[in-house]
Amino acid sequence: MTTAVAAPFRFFSLQVVRTLRLGPSLVRVTFGGDELREFCSDGCDQSLSLFIPAEGRTEPRVPIELGDGWWQAWRELPDDVRAVMRSYTLRALRRDALGRTTEIDIDFVLHGVEPGATTPAGPASRWAARAAAGDRVLLLGPAIADNRAIRFRPPQGTDLTLIWGDETAVPAVSSIVESLPAGTRARVWLEVQHAADIQDLVTEADAEITWFVRDQEGAEGSPMALGTLREAQLPAAERPYVWIAGESSCVKQLRRHFVGERGIDRRSVTFVGYWRQGMTEEQLRAAE
Repeated sequence: MTTAVAAPFRFFSLQVVRTLRLGPSLVRVTFGGDELREFCSDGCDQSLSLFIPAEGRTEPRVPIELGDGWWQAWRELPDDVRAVMRSYTLRALRRDALGRTTEIDIDFVLHGVEPGATTPAGPASRWAARAAAGDRVLLLGPAIADNRAIRFRPPQGTDLTLIWGDETAVPAVSSIVESLPAGTRARVWLEVQHAADIQDLVTEADAEITWFVRDQEGAEGSPMALGTLREAQLPAAERPYVWIAGESSCVKQLRRHFVGERGIDRRSVTFVGYWRQGMTEEQLRAAE
């Protein structure tokens, strides 16, 4: 059975190794498996597609044996059989002495799993909240280290890096910030639901990191950082680079600020809508 899709991406059959609760809204799931030896990525915001079992099942059903025809065949599977697909970013990977990947971490945002939640949890949140060692998943990820699903690419000569992300982008932002070399000037704004979701980020860069907590401010549907950014005196820079990711409408507002109000070259702004308010990933794919 072939697991190839379209180079440089392929399917990896993995299982949960362990989990770690990072805060009220965040849980880290570590995956392992022999097939990870072929997993390659050099990106800080590497995008991945994760397939988890349908409710009540233990194995994710994806007809990967059909090669390039897997996508249409997967969509045609019955709802109670078809594996649930969700998009995530790689938080970290670990390699053995030969440079082969042995484990990867993915951080999940948990929505609606707490008692009394007003919005019911989606299938990925429910799965991640109860994930245990041995649980099986499929991952569609890179077999080539430099691939098109890596978006953080500051141009040569960048002298100021500006980053915004909500809780869905915290894993990518954390990886980016930790990778910045000494001497890099960076200003970072992160938005999370609870104060306990704030994480300590270690970096050699000259990075000023500001966290916004939504349950303290009561802000919904707009980037809490926007007012702060409009008032901020940013360091002078000739070649700034901006990376923005999170809820689509917030990303658009912040992009307009950086390009329209700050005058930053739009070619130096990377913006990614990880999700859209009020829409599931299935609805978002259908709309697109």
